[in-house]
Amino acid sequence: MFLTISTTGSPQRPATDLGFLLHKHPEKAQAFSTSYGTAHVLYPEADAERCTAALLLEVDAVALVRRGKGKGRGGAPDAALAQYVNDRPYAASSLLAVALSGVFSSAMRGVCAARPELPARPSPLHVEVPALPARGGPGLVRRLFEPLGWTVTAEPVALDAEFPGWGDSRYVRLVLEAETLTLAEALRHLYVLLPVLDDAKHYWVSPDEVDKLLRAGEGWLPGHPEQKLITSRYLSRRWSLTRQAMERLELVRLAEADDSDVEEIDNAVAAETESEERPTPLAVRRREAILTVLRASGAARVLDLGCGQGQLVQALLKDPSFTEIVGVDVSMRALAIASRRLKLDRMGERQAARVRLLQGSLTYTDKRLGGYDAAVLSEVIEHLDPPRLPALEYAVFGAARPRTVLVTTPNVEYNVRWETLPAGHVRHGDHRFEWTRGEFRAWAAEVAERHRYTVEFVPVGPDDPEVGPPTQMAVFTTGAVKEAKAA
Repeated sequence: MFLTISTTGSPQRPATDLGFLLHKHPEKAQAFSTSYGTAHVLYPEADAERCTAALLLEVDAVALVRRGKGKGRGGAPDAALAQYVNDRPYAASSLLAVALSGVFSSAMRGVCAARPELPARPSPLHVEVPALPARGGPGLVRRLFEPLGWTVTAEPVALDAEFPGWGDSRYVRLVLEAETLTLAEALRHLYVLLPVLDDAKHYWVSPDEVDKLLRAGEGWLPGHPEQKLITSRYLSRRWSLTRQAMERLELVRLAEADDSDVEEIDNAVAAETESEERPTPLAVRRREAILTVLRASGAARVLDLGCGQGQLVQALLKDPSFTEIVGVDVSMRALAIASRRLKLDRMGERQAARVRLLQGSLTYTDKRLGGYDAAVLSEVIEHLDPPRLPALEYAVFGAARPRTVLVTTPNVEYNVRWETLPAGHVRHGDHRFEWTRGEFRAWAAEVAERHRYTVEFVPVGPDDPEVGPPTQMAVFTTGAVKEAKAA
């Protein structure tokens, strides 16, 4: 995939000033490594009258598939065989937008140390994108670019030139022309609107994408007539992020209308109110309690059994004392979400070497799980039917046999303290049971005796004098752990 940016000039204001703005010399062809291939910058023409810079992105299709982004939400959105046949190497998409941002980062920020006066000066610009996926057709392309000062040509590409009866594809050949825009403005428009028109991204959209959108949209997005569509598509229709972005854009619009700063507009809440302490969520307290016990045990290699969406794995990765972390879950969907949460596709080699995600059932023995220092079963056992607990017990305590095992589960006695939980109901619809403190202690004591562990109990959350803590944790240890501590 590629795009070209051209400008014209005169002997007094040569077109080759484009090289200063892009920080790329017109007489050199340069290559830059990206996450999914190589970006090349070259100049097909460069003289005082006309200068054209081309960005050519060679996509590594194998890397795209290996990292799980060659299909579905992250890649070609509607191809059943997208892992094998897709348009990602050829059509402009978020891959090209990210390459633009990486290769021309200084130009996008409007920075030019060699010629500081150039970035603020509008230039005659001509941008061509030969193949652009446009969900919404040429009409939407014009609605997005024309309000920004572009003259737009969006020519539909036929599905097959030899069979005109088949009609047009969803791709267009895009040509943009403007006389009053700066290069930085043009690059920011392309960075946001290319993935918006494609309506797909090759990476997981996290909360920091809101800040990226607002930075790139500064000066033009708050007043754009298609602001809501742009925001929703850019953030992959994640409604919580879209709402957050729309609220911040509205503040910017109001501030501009009132000729004041955003901070002056957003002052309905006193500053001291923001510092008021909020209750720590129980899930966070649970992870903190688990980490405290694991650190005290001296564990370096840890299993998160039933890792779900990877919250605990993420917390473990932040502590370098945990040198190997393995998350196991039976659900491939949960593992896919965990992979996106951890950003495994963008993780450095050293960090990536510390973590693995495995699919597996905890009710079957698994040779891959042997030899670890510690295992965590956080809010797992209550999702199993009671007759299956002995199988899990043997797989973990009998076969894998880590030196330390942490098991957390809800304390059903505490449920009366949840105002929104109807009497007699469990906390989650998938819970097969919820135990009292006595029931949990009896089960844990039997497990410890059968498999030669000792067990201690730790409250998690506020320890109510009448009904106990909301979460109960059992810490199982073998003699090896005690010997290590004594040493």
